[in-house]
Amino acid sequence: MSTLVKIQQLMQQRLGLAEDQLKPGQELEEIGIDSLSVVEFMFDLEDEFGIRLTDERTPVKTVQDIADIIDRALAQADRPTPAKAP
Repeated sequence: MSTLVKIQQLMQQRLGLAEDQLKPGQELEEIGIDSLSVVEFMFDLEDEFGIRLTDERTPVKTVQDIADIIDRALAQADRPTPAKAP
């Protein structure tokens, strides 16, 4: 299952949105999701995917923007951490 599909399912469950409202390019504001709701949902996604998002202020305007942010965080989490020199 792709990240986008998982996020769409979670948005349906947690935000009470219909599947047809959650197309990738759908603007969040148009479906009644304000910035506070986005922040709260992103915290939920951190727990769901076992990641931590950076404090970087990436604009989140569409459903696809959320998926892109999560995909980037997952890719960074998969990178090995460089060993510290003794």
